[in-house]
Amino acid sequence: MANSVQLPTVRYPARVHAASSFRFDDVLRNRIRDHLAAFERMPHHDEKLRRAAVALALLPDEEGRTSFVITRRALKLRAHGGQWALPGGRLDEGETPEIAALRELSEEVGLDLELGHVLGLLDDYPTRSGYVITPVVVWGDASSRLVPNPEEVAAVYRVPIAELDRPDVPRLHSIPESDRPVISVPLLGTHIHAPTAAILYQLREVAIWGRNTRVAEYEQPVFAWR
Repeated sequence: MANSVQLPTVRYPARVHAASSFRFDDVLRNRIRDHLAAFERMPHHDEKLRRAAVALALLPDEEGRTSFVITRRALKLRAHGGQWALPGGRLDEGETPEIAALRELSEEVGLDLELGHVLGLLDDYPTRSGYVITPVVVWGDASSRLVPNPEEVAAVYRVPIAELDRPDVPRLHSIPESDRPVISVPLLGTHIHAPTAAILYQLREVAIWGRNTRVAEYEQPVFAWR
């Protein structure tokens, strides 16, 4: 286990949309759980692709706002080093996506939660690099601390989910290499791209607002294809 480090603090301007305060409380937790229970998720069954899971871990920030956990991957990692990512990775033999996501949360950011913290799943997202990612929505505890593993994580952030509800989310653009639009989300002073951007957008649409929005048609930037 890595030693505790000071987490970066990200401050955002006050939101105009009062409904987007998203306090970390039972009302929001029950709302998200109910929306996910009513959602008919789309699994992806291509056996040629490797299975992976990511955790959409929801925790309060220092102001009590519900936030999701996102990391900057360590530069030394062979695959996607330095890129923005949700905690996650490949499923070990015999694992379910829920168990894999919780294991990766513990291994990457020191957050130990149980299956009872899982609120539900979003659609599987097939990637250009040969994976099918299952997003697992997890509700943490108010006392949860994040301790990033330096072998895998360069930095970890709690970002208010209200930032996903901004009018400029998502952003779409075309590329000559694909007939599908590339999706990105402006966060943390940069642009987060798919697959993370697509998963975060569906978190907003399905878990927060109960909309039946699909994201598998959204493309990744070319640098993420390998």
